[in-house]
Amino acid sequence: MKTSIKLTIFFSQILYLTLMPIWMKLTQYLHPLVIGVVWFCWTFFILLFGLWMTKEKIAISKGILNLVTICYSIGLLILLFFRPENQYYGSINLVPFKTITFYLEGRVDLLIAIYNLGANIGLFVPFGVYYCFVKDKPRIGQLLIISIFSIAMIEGAQFVTKRGSLDIDDLILNLLGVFIGYLVFPVLKKVLVLKEKNN
Repeated sequence: MKTSIKLTIFFSQILYLTLMPIWMKLTQYLHPLVIGVVWFCWTFFILLFGLWMTKEKIAISKGILNLVTICYSIGLLILLFFRPENQYYGSINLVPFKTITFYLEGRVDLLIAIYNLGANIGLFVPFGVYYCFVKDKPRIGQLLIISIFSIAMIEGAQFVTKRGSLDIDDLILNLLGVFIGYLVFPVLKKVLVLKEKNN
């Protein structure tokens, strides 16, 4: 890995630590693991950007890709189902864009609004990318069907277990994230490639 990439990652970590007070504020509303998830996403995307800028590539095995995705999924599920007890969960919203509009109108803390909207999109981008990596012929229709079913199951489980609200806007934002992952895959595969089985 080139020195420029190492420096990019190093300074990104310095900036991440500088912003730690902001990340800590999120723990008032979410499981402390959010700090680790944010760090992973932050570092991963900075690394990919650095590789893209320098036209370098990283080759990983399918096994490593699966392992990273499983660990990421577990971390995400912890965020979704283990939340502070001092908040109300169990509301239902079946009106599209109602919650999104609520956040955009500035009725809550700006950081929380940005996190809720951005995270609902950004945290699901990796799944769109992963699907494209493991499928020889990725199909957007199949991806959307799998995503709608999976996200609906998560939303329903959150509601039943009182670990979250049943919100159609979460489904919309999560699907947007998966779709973005599908769209950016052609760019990502230029810097992140799967090793051949015989390597």
